[in-house]
Amino acid sequence: MHTMASKDVAARVFNWREELPTLCGSLVTLREPVNADTEPLLELLSLPDAARFDLSEAVETASVRRMIERALRDRAGGIAFTYGIVLADHRSLVGLIQVRQLDPFFEGAVWDCTVTPRARGTGVFGEAAHLVGSFAFASTGARRLEARVDVNNVRAMFALRKIGAVQEGVLRRAIRRGDDYVDQSLWAVLKETWDTAAPSRSVVIH
Repeated sequence: MHTMASKDVAARVFNWREELPTLCGSLVTLREPVNADTEPLLELLSLPDAARFDLSEAVETASVRRMIERALRDRAGGIAFTYGIVLADHRSLVGLIQVRQLDPFFEGAVWDCTVTPRARGTGVFGEAAHLVGSFAFASTGARRLEARVDVNNVRAMFALRKIGAVQEGVLRRAIRRGDDYVDQSLWAVLKETWDTAAPSRSVVIH
């Protein structure tokens, strides 16, 4: 097991296609989702404002398990990686965060994140985003990470601004919510302006 301070994350490159390292902070531990996470992920992905994580099917036990299996294949194929967000003290899964390439070289990527209502406003998202952003910029070749959130999701946009993301525009009627389509705002962070110093005593374990 190797442990390192978060300020050193950007200097360390991992062969993440072979094995996704566990990322740890003072609030959360990030690890690849496994089948034992099916039930909490089913509850998480059933939230009305949950990100889709490339899930085109109805949110059911079988489809969540297929999503977990696809996450492993996508990581091995080098096109995406997915982390379950686990509370460091209770070991309960409270969120999911995924980074997926937008081009063949992984220079541009989109990241999605959803956390349970009880974990919102606690610093969980900020710490998880710092860990994943620093890892993505160091290990995948990514130079730009995009996020897309519903224009009426003020909480999410505030959280993105807090980690240094910049709003770049509005994507009209970009995603289905129930029987309607809603606008989304486009946010991005760039490698050259990313602050690798996480707001907590974060470490990486490989």
